Amino acid sequence: MEKKTFVTKAQIEEMVKTYPTPFHLYDEKGIRENARRVKAAFSWNKGYKEYFAVKATPNPYILKILKEEGIGTDCSSLTELMLSEKTGITGEEIMFSSNVTPAEEFVLARKLGAIINLDDFTHIDFLKEVAGIPEKISLRYNPGGYFQISNSIMDNPGDAKYGFTHDQMIEGMKKLMGYGVKEFGIHAFLASSTMTNEYYPTLARQLFELAVELREKTGANITFVNLSGGIGIPYKPTDEPNDIAVIGAGVHKAFDEVLVPAGMGDVAIYTELGRFMLAPYGCLVAKAIHEKHTYKEYIGLDACAVNLMRPAMYGAYHHITVAGKENEPCDHKYDVTGSLCENNDKFAIDRMLPKIDKGDYLIIHDTGAHGFSMGYNYNGKLKSAELLLCVDGSVKKIRRAETPEDYFATLDFSNL
Repeated sequence: MEKKTFVTKAQIEEMVKTYPTPFHLYDEKGIRENARRVKAAFSWNKGYKEYFAVKATPNPYILKILKEEGIGTDCSSLTELMLSEKTGITGEEIMFSSNVTPAEEFVLARKLGAIINLDDFTHIDFLKEVAGIPEKISLRYNPGGYFQISNSIMDNPGDAKYGFTHDQMIEGMKKLMGYGVKEFGIHAFLASSTMTNEYYPTLARQLFELAVELREKTGANITFVNLSGGIGIPYKPTDEPNDIAVIGAGVHKAFDEVLVPAGMGDVAIYTELGRFMLAPYGCLVAKAIHEKHTYKEYIGLDACAVNLMRPAMYGAYHHITVAGKENEPCDHKYDVTGSLCENNDKFAIDRMLPKIDKGDYLIIHDTGAHGFSMGYNYNGKLKSAELLLCVDGSVKKIRRAETPEDYFATLDFSNL
């Protein structure tokens, strides 16, 4: 698969007249089209709702675009709840899925009318004490052990800090019913960034079977099943992309085989996609400002791991296009680096690319989720601007770049 950019060299050259590199750029047209594909894939389910994972791309302009497409927010912190509220997203348009939750976060979630997804059995009484128990609530399930599809182990839920055990799900529902809960949802996140159309259908079948069992053993009224996130995107050109239509059809099949015969055909399906919703529709645009010829060939950018942490943190692959050189042979081997005082500050290692000259613009793909949001300020480096490439081709600044004044704003020099 060829990795194509949604922005051209000519467009970048026009943008940098106003907005210096580096910057994150998002594609409004791609975001909207993808949102519609996701909704179409699950349109067979009358109550279907996507709750976008705010942590992936916490920007109100992005949330507003998704809101216009009928999508809510999945929040996991106080500020994410506040960001949703400021964007006009409240009530059951918010799913609050947190862990090790401070009291103030439960209080705000209750005030906003969000659906609370409890992470732990002990949180039941904690929530009751600090904010009260709502009539509709969700429980996060962790089956333990390994999660596998066929003979392939996808992840290790038993080693994850999240969720109720099987027996705690039963006891938790009974306890919450005693506290007045009338509607339940169940939720699980068992594997991350999966590259198989079988993940969601396999997870769905497990949760549907659990829903039937929980209703039988507790009498609980289970009105929704939340499949959370975990659907990956093709970061590498050689990756076979997931097909959301096939995934939706697979979930539909499991629904018809498990829930419908049990008389639970009115259960709503929820999803909490972040990476799949946004990652391909964002990129980091940076300029080559140095080249170094030592034991290896290096290209130094005006961006660094502050702007995109995933390669340094996970060794994650992000494809790179040299703007204007898309059709030139990739016959030069480079390490593409930033300027941090850390040797892992590399966007690519031994990457074959066209010959790069100082002043070239590099487009680092698939940064629309977990890109800007994972930024930090090591070495006193400042976070970049975020720009939106609108449907009509215009460019809108949706977050300004940080300044040194921002970096020093929380420090008090007066008593030195």
